[in-house]
Amino acid sequence: MPPRKRATGQGELPGMSSTKQIQDILWRAADKLRGSMDAAQYKEFVLGLVFLKYVSDAFAERRAQIAADLTGIPEDRRAGFLDERDEYTSENVFWVPETARWDYLVDNAPNGVGALLDEAMTAIMRENRTLEGVLPRIFNQNNVDQKRLKELVDLISDARFTGHGDRAAQDVLGEVYEYFLEKFARAEGKRAGEFYTPGSVVRLLVEILEPYEGRVYDPCCGSGGMFVQAGKFVAAHAGREHTHDIAVYGQEANERTWRLAKMNLAIHGMDPKGIGDRWADTFADDKHPDLRADFVMANPPFNMSDWARREGDPRWRYGVPPQGNANYAWLQHMISKLGDRGSAGVVLANGSMSSKQSGEGEIRRAMVEHDLVACMVALPPNLFRTTAIPACLWFMTRDKSPQGAKALADRRGEILFIDARGLGTMVDRTERILTDEDLARIADTYHVWRGTRSAKAKGRTYENVAGFCHSASLDEVAAHDHVLAPGRYVGTTEAEEDPNAEALPDRIDRLAKELYAHFDESSRIEAAFRDHLGALDV
Repeated sequence: MPPRKRATGQGELPGMSSTKQIQDILWRAADKLRGSMDAAQYKEFVLGLVFLKYVSDAFAERRAQIAADLTGIPEDRRAGFLDERDEYTSENVFWVPETARWDYLVDNAPNGVGALLDEAMTAIMRENRTLEGVLPRIFNQNNVDQKRLKELVDLISDARFTGHGDRAAQDVLGEVYEYFLEKFARAEGKRAGEFYTPGSVVRLLVEILEPYEGRVYDPCCGSGGMFVQAGKFVAAHAGREHTHDIAVYGQEANERTWRLAKMNLAIHGMDPKGIGDRWADTFADDKHPDLRADFVMANPPFNMSDWARREGDPRWRYGVPPQGNANYAWLQHMISKLGDRGSAGVVLANGSMSSKQSGEGEIRRAMVEHDLVACMVALPPNLFRTTAIPACLWFMTRDKSPQGAKALADRRGEILFIDARGLGTMVDRTERILTDEDLARIADTYHVWRGTRSAKAKGRTYENVAGFCHSASLDEVAAHDHVLAPGRYVGTTEAEEDPNAEALPDRIDRLAKELYAHFDESSRIEAAFRDHLGALDV
């Protein structure tokens, strides 16, 4: 085979080419199926077809590049080179059998598109082991309107994922896939929490942890957004060629969501083997029992009351979590996965910072006394469309020492508290996002406190800022009865003080009466009540 050279002058196939146009086309495609099936099913339909179109486009693009490299080679030898599988897989392009290629499917769609699509999915999984058991084979079922499905295929045919200048098909589809996950999350509302975490929250976790290299783990990985963002971080700071410096490991309990995650990793050029060959409950069936991760990032279900609890589980080193709330089960599970210098970032309900029910206060005290908590961040409201429960970020680490050659600041016996409730921008009546400036302010505060390489490059040193951040000793935390709400520690600025403001005890009493007047005393409502009080940092 002659040396590869970049194909030029190929020209674009007809159809829409900008990412925005592709997104609009494909969302219209989703609308075509919206009336005939539930949101979860049409999500699987559309994203499965998008993935199939992507692998076909990427295969065709690579085939055209090979053909351009073969200029001058006799015709009778060209076919062998064009069908040499390694020429595709070595460039992270999936091998697509002829009967699964998009042009073939479109040409033969009048003969029964549903059966063709199911057969194409089967063929691609058979030829690409990393996709085994991942792609949906649901297109020829009795409840599928074949006429609408044919229209959907025709519409997707207008979307081309290649021919975008220097941008690879992988990048274009990656953006489209993420766009769709966000749109489906908006459409499904609260049900979307199992597969989608708001982008600005994911970015904040990644920017603070800085996962340049090593093992990255998410025990409730949803559609894989944490992994994808970690890959983007590495590409942005170290170059795309270093994205394989991280290895991802995860687990997901929901079958459909697990499939989304496998496809999401594949289209972003990440190895999907790390999230297992099957979906499974993390508490009941830990798929990575021996893993010791460098980074753990997760957004577990808030206040989960129905979970597989075993009192003698070795993960409960700091106390047995209550059956009615899995928050401290998630925290301890993640601690159990950390390597000797591993760090974790976790999204949890605000009540986790202050709850004392069913032994949770004692578990939190033990974690603090073992110096596992590095930083607590109180998030602003309205970041999550899927829940109204106020949220916070926990950052935990095995080692707060300078860590030898890293020459970090010695933060043993200290916890950083950041109150970010005043940050963010409302993008509509109900949703807030953290801007790039907000993300930088929060992440930079942690980095200068810890003395990381990125902070030293900016020449900054840490100082407490009234109303925003405070580094507290463990004795100071103990004086607050191990409550970890940042508002307890950061204080307020003079500009924030209002002599006419309602006194905090009166406000708590009023809120309690209002909440109890509207809700019963079930365990879920008690958890919600604690979270609302947690928003007041009490």
